[in-house]
Amino acid sequence: MHEQLFFAGFGGQGIILAGRLVCLAAMQEGRHVSHIPSYGAEMRGGTANCSVVVSSDEIASPLVPHPDTCVVMNTPSLIKFQKIVRPGGLLIWNESLIDQKPDRTDIEIVGVRANDIAEDAGSYRSANMVMLGALLKRRPEVASMDAVMAALDHAVSARNRELNQVNRKALAGGYQAA
Repeated sequence: MHEQLFFAGFGGQGIILAGRLVCLAAMQEGRHVSHIPSYGAEMRGGTANCSVVVSSDEIASPLVPHPDTCVVMNTPSLIKFQKIVRPGGLLIWNESLIDQKPDRTDIEIVGVRANDIAEDAGSYRSANMVMLGALLKRRPEVASMDAVMAALDHAVSARNRELNQVNRKALAGGYQAA
C-alpha cells in the first residue's frame, strides 16, 4: 500500500490539521507516513497545502508531485492543483465554496458540500473534517475512521478540543456524503 495525498485550501480551513490527522491515524495502524505542510505568507486567508504519504513500506521520498488523491477546499486550489492528480486518481472538491466544476475526465471526481454538512454538524469550522471523512470513505486503506477519531484528541490543540464532538459528526457526515 502506497498512497500519495495532497490537501489544499486557504489558511484557516484546517488543511494542515487534516493531513496531520491522516498521519497520526495511519501511524497508529502501523504504517509509515510523511507530512509536509506549506503555508502562504498569511496564516488566515492565505494559501495552505500539505503533502502526505502513507505506505506499508518505508517512504523513499516525501515529495508528492502527482498525488493519487487530492482534496481541494476552495476555487484557487481547484484551479491550481486539479492538474497534478495522476491519471486514474481521485479529486475530492468542496462544492459549497467552489463555483466551478473540475474539468478533468481521466480521474475520479467526488463533490462534497463540505461547508453545508459542517454547519449541520455544528460548526462551519469542521468542513475540513467533512472532506477528511469523504477521503476515508473513498480511500479506506489510508486509515480507518476509528483511528482518525482516536487521533483527534492528539491532533487538535487544547483550546479547540471542545469542537471534537462536532468534528466527529462532521467526519461521519463526510463519510456518508462520499
